[in-house]
Amino acid sequence: MDRRSFLTKATVGGAVAAGAATLAAPALAQSNPKVTWRLTSSFPKSLDTIYGGAEVLSKMMSDATDGNFQIQVFAGGEIVPALEAANEVSAGNVEACHTVGYYYWGKDPTFAVAAAVPFSLSARGINAWHYHGGGIDLYNEFLATHNLFGLPGGNTGVQMGGWFRKEINTVADLNGLKMRIGGFAGKVISKLGVVPQQIAGGDIYPALEKGTIDASEWVGPYDDEKLGFFKVAPYYYYPGWWEGGPTVHFMFNKAAYEGLPPAYQSLLRTAAQAADANMLQKYDWLNPVAIKSLVAQGAQLRPFSPEIMEACFNAANEVYAEMEATNPAFAKIWGSIKAFRSEHYTWAQIAEYNFDTFMMQQQNAGKL
Repeated sequence: MDRRSFLTKATVGGAVAAGAATLAAPALAQSNPKVTWRLTSSFPKSLDTIYGGAEVLSKMMSDATDGNFQIQVFAGGEIVPALEAANEVSAGNVEACHTVGYYYWGKDPTFAVAAAVPFSLSARGINAWHYHGGGIDLYNEFLATHNLFGLPGGNTGVQMGGWFRKEINTVADLNGLKMRIGGFAGKVISKLGVVPQQIAGGDIYPALEKGTIDASEWVGPYDDEKLGFFKVAPYYYYPGWWEGGPTVHFMFNKAAYEGLPPAYQSLLRTAAQAADANMLQKYDWLNPVAIKSLVAQGAQLRPFSPEIMEACFNAANEVYAEMEATNPAFAKIWGSIKAFRSEHYTWAQIAEYNFDTFMMQQQNAGKL
């Protein structure tokens, strides 16, 4: 090759490469546009576990887009009242929220069913249903009617049954009890004489302290210790049969979500699933230490009696029958969960239950 030919080809090649780079830059910019969203949480900043789920999502989205997708996280009450988060997102006033569907059961009980309802599924069971049983899509069919798109964004595992100012031994002891208990579960337990109260997390302690309420459920040892409930209501009951594995949801304004580039939509799904898993893992790590600490500070552990559990189970089934007969959207989702619930507990009692039971026996015998 002569010198002139070489220089000509090099010049042409360089020009092509430069042109390709020029064309590629705008395409790259378009695929990672600047997006800034606000996300309002239903939880206080003091709860790094449940509130922290939104921060996990925000950081992952920012890191994966070189800072181009920013989600600003606000605690409950900062820009929106804690229990109005999904309503504000639905109205388009905020792009996203981190909340629990049962806070909105008063609008429609269907909001609650994919989050947590009494005697539903464990955390493992509900996650299996969400991700492999079509649960995410079923819930979004309903949420779309409220201008929302939702993704699982955390799970606490089975919760505790709450803090009581006095002991509860029989069904009769529930009659007239004023209890802070979320949405759908309140409807169930009201059949046994309890007077349910819906109170945001940050307001529970003063309500217990003043005697405005007699009992309150919240989450579990780690979060409950932070809020100090044991100081004003020493009896700590279990299990929280109304939240066997509650899903905390990210809910997005439907139009805002659909307006994102496909790559951002995919990334948001991935980050939400990571935040979902991270929350449960964090609770499983922190709760064992917290329960010991609570007992050392005076908390008195009490199981709900078989009589109370059976009565609550029967009351829940009465409510479900009423809901299924009058609410087609509720019936569709609950029917799907019920079908899987039977299969899930058939399998869970074979290997998982027996392994866990044996290991607990070893722990109780001081061998672990």
